[in-house]
Amino acid sequence: MTQWAVLISFFVVTLALGYLGLRVTKNDQDFYIAGGNLGWAVGGASIAATQMSSGLFIGTIGIMYAVGWSFAWVVFVFPVAYWLMVAVIAPRFTRQRKVSLPDFLETRYYSRVARVIAALIILIAFVVYISAQVIAGGLIANALFGVSVNSGMIGFTAVVLAYTAIGGMVAVVYTDFLQMMIMVVGAAVAIPMVLGQTGGLNSMLALVDSANPVTFTWEGMAPSLLLTLSLAFFLGAVARPEQLVRFYAMKDMPTIRKGIAFVIILVGLAHTLVFVLALGTRVLFPALSTGDQAMPVLAVHALPAFLGTLLLVAVASAMMSTVSSVLLVAGTALSHDIYGVLRPSMSPERRVLIGRIGTVIVGLVPMIMVLTGFGAGELVQFIVALFSALMGAVFLVPVVAGVLWRRATREGAIVAMLGGLVGTVAWRLWGDTDAIDPVVPGFAASLILMIAVSLFTAPPPASAVEPYFADPDEDESASLARAGSGA
Repeated sequence: MTQWAVLISFFVVTLALGYLGLRVTKNDQDFYIAGGNLGWAVGGASIAATQMSSGLFIGTIGIMYAVGWSFAWVVFVFPVAYWLMVAVIAPRFTRQRKVSLPDFLETRYYSRVARVIAALIILIAFVVYISAQVIAGGLIANALFGVSVNSGMIGFTAVVLAYTAIGGMVAVVYTDFLQMMIMVVGAAVAIPMVLGQTGGLNSMLALVDSANPVTFTWEGMAPSLLLTLSLAFFLGAVARPEQLVRFYAMKDMPTIRKGIAFVIILVGLAHTLVFVLALGTRVLFPALSTGDQAMPVLAVHALPAFLGTLLLVAVASAMMSTVSSVLLVAGTALSHDIYGVLRPSMSPERRVLIGRIGTVIVGLVPMIMVLTGFGAGELVQFIVALFSALMGAVFLVPVVAGVLWRRATREGAIVAMLGGLVGTVAWRLWGDTDAIDPVVPGFAASLILMIAVSLFTAPPPASAVEPYFADPDEDESASLARAGSGA
């Protein structure tokens, strides 16, 4: 009864926020980027919640359970990635407010082809990523209520689709804020119970070392794989479309800077809490068949009913916040960046409708793929890592080159995206992924192709470059001069 009460209350509040989003959404700008009026707290919490998917609460704990503490070093890439986003990318990236990453690519690279290719890649990559979150939703429902994993997948997907398609970005960011707070509180209240059952922190660390001697060594995971996984998360964090679009949704650069500082605090706190829970689970349940079971088993069998349910709701929050964000970006890619190119004259209301329909389609496809066996036998974190590799290999070079290198051309951007995609997928299928993450060959291909093709093709026109590279003071002076001469 406790489980049902907690979960139903959570879903009611979530759906109420979806209804709020419906009421305040008046046009396509509201639906896609919340009108560009987000503050730093909501915007920052939304970015953090989107990053901390089930990959943290299911996959990270699962991998640390299996291979030990060495995987924890991956978390140190996130502060560096977010600093790069706010210090290097955001100031020029946000000079022209758009509603999507493909929209930016069309403007900077003067090419609708680049925009459509980017949108198609986003749709494909997000199907893979959403499938990982759907699996996590099924595991949570199975742990909470004993229903089948498949039924759990269907139920969680239905709830996320409902509030995302109805409320758009407003619903997504405010549910993200709620879910981020639940993640932190849920993990925090579980730690005293876990430490109490393991005899305190020092006792727990000693027991972990006894149960799995490689826990505090580098032997649990090949160093080359650990390093390339870190690179995958770093590159992916910088170039993930659902996080970059939050820059367009926030008010201005001072707001973005404060928001990213809040992100770094939240991400660091949440990872620290989860790492402690991972070690406790290794002591309390040393013989799980798969690491993906660690968090659900801990919540159900080691904690009181209310706290265990709260912890699993925190896991559900992580999954839902990420799925809602990527669903909205995928819906934007379909309605604004693909359908919008084919039907540029459609009304804003029509764009919102197509966006909602696209959101539902993109949510149903990965669920069907998972139900038919996609991803079986893999730890969730490795599915998430492939997504990060794709985002890093495909989009990082075009985005960074677009705001730092005047000479980057549309031809270079197009082949860089395609080369990154092909390199990543090919390595995943045929390369030695136990030693090197797919991001390495994908990113290398993207970077080489961008430089080589850009240098051998015509320079970009000034109309595409100057909005991102001109000195803002010069732009303001020129505008004032034109106004004066007109008077």
